[in-house]
Amino acid sequence: MSVLTRTQTHLNLIAAQDPDIRSFIRVDGDDALAAANAADTRDVALSPLDGLLVAVKDNLAVTDKAWTAGIYGRRNLIADGDAAAITRLRAAGTVIVGGANMEEAALGAVTDNPTFGRCINPLGKGLTAGGSSGGSAAALAAGFVDLALGTDTMGSVRVPAAYCGVAGIKPTFGVIDRAGLAMLSPSLDTIGPMARDIQLLSPALRALSNPDFAASWPESAERSDLSGLTFGTPVQIREVECEAAVLRGLQKATEAIQRLGGDVIEIDLNGWRPGKSRRAGLLVTEAEGAVELTDLINEPGAISDQLRAMLNYGRNASAEKVAAAREEIVVAAQSVESAFAKVDAILMPTTPQRAFPHGDPIPANQADLTASANFSGCPAVALPVAIQGETLPASVQLLAARHADPHLLAWAEALTAELNQT
Repeated sequence: MSVLTRTQTHLNLIAAQDPDIRSFIRVDGDDALAAANAADTRDVALSPLDGLLVAVKDNLAVTDKAWTAGIYGRRNLIADGDAAAITRLRAAGTVIVGGANMEEAALGAVTDNPTFGRCINPLGKGLTAGGSSGGSAAALAAGFVDLALGTDTMGSVRVPAAYCGVAGIKPTFGVIDRAGLAMLSPSLDTIGPMARDIQLLSPALRALSNPDFAASWPESAERSDLSGLTFGTPVQIREVECEAAVLRGLQKATEAIQRLGGDVIEIDLNGWRPGKSRRAGLLVTEAEGAVELTDLINEPGAISDQLRAMLNYGRNASAEKVAAAREEIVVAAQSVESAFAKVDAILMPTTPQRAFPHGDPIPANQADLTASANFSGCPAVALPVAIQGETLPASVQLLAARHADPHLLAWAEALTAELNQT
């Protein structure tokens, strides 16, 4: 099937099904068809991603398109250039389908956007897709696209990936250029790719990465087993209330690693307090977000009352309180970083729960297990784990030392292949 025909088929699918899902804020059909036609006429593929369909979170600038960041007050803001990540996607030959729905300003975890609509998880009627990159994950779960871009401040790529049963990586901080990203928290925001097929994450991250990092990508990263590797499961998981199915998913992943020749040991990330560090990270995000969105906070009607209250909380927090929060996340970061002297990777659940219905109370601990990767700047990849007798998947994440992204993805691919056989 030609790229053009496939793109038109998927655009038709989006037109028919997305009104009930609302994974997109904007669909760029004409542009997508033009890119697809160009892919068909090339004699040589530009990259392994050439011709693949991509959704991009709407806080990333796309030339001549509304650059909303999910905010009412930005609905008429037109980008005058592409974000750096979009430039690299185009250079790789991908077909950009449109702007994905998201939490307002990327601050939240269910993607119930007050302006652009409530995003529904395709895995179940009325379920949240997670956030803040919920539209990106939902577009993948619905089969609309092959790849999607999200952003991750304390888990906003990995939480929706977990809820929607797809894979996603928060890469090492700084590996992907953030130019053209509508910032929320400059000290934490990270762009990351998501995919239905985990094998697409490695070429996607390589294409998106800064040239120096992409050039150093090792050809030897691929592997079919995990022999000689040690994975550490933090004792701190016990402090987080997890669904039984989530813990079953963790056990299933543990057994799969062991079958592949890897060792799994318990480790103590002394100094990491999941709930407390997550709360500290939220305060830092709110404080930094209040600076980034100052003009919108003061503009009547530009943002929701809920978002304004969160940003004002950060803006009004004392300098001492914010400094204490920053110190808390530094300690958490050091705890994670020190672990890699003993283990090759950290293994833990991605989220303490699976997808839940919109309207249910939002669990406070959603990001308890994801935020530590943002604090440390290390890469973390989430991958789904099917649970026997359950309709919704669980998810586990692997964390590795900074700049070990290629190896981390190879390990995640091997683990996924083994999980898919059981």
